[in-house]
Amino acid sequence: MDRLIYTAASGAKHILEKQATTSNNLANVNTTGFRAQLDVFRAVPVQAEGLPTRAFVVNSTPAANFAPGALQVTGRELDVAVKGNGWLAVEMPDGTEAYTRNGSLQMSPNGILTTAGGVPIAGEGGPITIPPDATVTIGGDGTISTMSRVDQPAVPVILGRIKLVNPPEADLVRGDDGMFRMRDGSAAAADPAVRVAGGALEGSNVSAIDSMVDMISLARSFDTQMSLLKNAENNAAKATQILALN
Repeated sequence: MDRLIYTAASGAKHILEKQATTSNNLANVNTTGFRAQLDVFRAVPVQAEGLPTRAFVVNSTPAANFAPGALQVTGRELDVAVKGNGWLAVEMPDGTEAYTRNGSLQMSPNGILTTAGGVPIAGEGGPITIPPDATVTIGGDGTISTMSRVDQPAVPVILGRIKLVNPPEADLVRGDDGMFRMRDGSAAAADPAVRVAGGALEGSNVSAIDSMVDMISLARSFDTQMSLLKNAENNAAKATQILALN
């Protein structure tokens, strides 16, 4: 079989994988705090009898684009956006920590501060519980304070502080739930230098225009690989005819 088939099929396979990644990014262009997924490819020469005969494509370093997204002022008291580098820590059901930039926070029926998906936000002293009938204020350092809407005069009460971390980007890996975790499974240390903005959310860092251009480019590249496979098939058919004449 023509070696061209292996080369073209390898390229087509990874183009399809890149298309899936780009489609996922495009679907999350409006997802709060989303970090675009990246696929980095490299060519690997195939050695035969000590000499390079062809090259295959390998997806070498799947990663994420950690560039910050645009901040959008919402005025909602439970919205919070990380300014610059950093992450909000959450407590997963299995006891481990995960990290997110989605600061659209909610209150559970029990008053526990959670993400939009219902995962408790990690406080420096454990989960943060907010009393009913209280106005919530989130400080720049992640401090949660409340003031009663009923009791007068209202006195500010500090409930806790959101755990804010800033581990090296190379140590983070994206999970199937879209949150990031430390590659070694450990918990990152709190970083007092991380700042947040209350009443705001961070948008996705996906560019819809760039993603659409990538989709068009990938479609054309896939057509090229299919043309190469067709050429290999035609070459094999012609070679069979010539051999049959002999």
